[in-house]
Amino acid sequence: MTEIYATTFTNLALALAAGGLIGLERAYHGRPAGFRTHALVCLASALLMLLSVFQVQLLPGLPLETVRIDPTRMAQGIMTGIGFLGAGVIMKERLTIRGLTTAASIWMTASIGILIGVGFYFAGLLAAAITLGVLSLFRWLEAFIPTVTYGRLEVRTPLAHPILEQELREMVKTHGCSATSPSYHLHGEDRVMEFHMTVRTREKDNYRRLAETLAGHERVQGFNLAPVGD
Repeated sequence: MTEIYATTFTNLALALAAGGLIGLERAYHGRPAGFRTHALVCLASALLMLLSVFQVQLLPGLPLETVRIDPTRMAQGIMTGIGFLGAGVIMKERLTIRGLTTAASIWMTASIGILIGVGFYFAGLLAAAITLGVLSLFRWLEAFIPTVTYGRLEVRTPLAHPILEQELREMVKTHGCSATSPSYHLHGEDRVMEFHMTVRTREKDNYRRLAETLAGHERVQGFNLAPVGD
């Protein structure tokens, strides 16, 4: 039993440390699932895997034919449960979805806890180091990777003297953006025409310049320009 106690302490301590480090990175960037959440996820995963590994020693009174030592089944159950926790940190704000990276980090933290729980220290700690590198260094790399940014543009114009769709498209184009998927809405009581369209650009600053132009346009009663995805 002394060996079990030593292994249990070592595995849980390493799982707590690995999960805590990943959680610190998430907490530093203000994510809802931070230090305590990741530490507990990794700790719980390691704890359940210890139960699977040492079930014969922990349950000595059971007939051997009733004991099924299959750690992979426990791992499958853990990952199924983590799916619900990961879904809880994904938030939808209008057309923007946030929390996907945090959900992925929770899933990865559970995997690290499983590895440490069964004694694969090298793989678990290496995975923790790689995860920290992805969360911190890749954030810096993303700033230099050319990407297409999508947004949703809504423009309200008076029905008596409206902005034509072609005119609006040309305005979007001159600011380095392209427009697709237009839709139209008429507010009869307010006598307002509303255009909705998806815009995209490779430079996020183009959205700011477009917003400034729309704000100063005499035939624009109101507008909304929101990025899609995060």
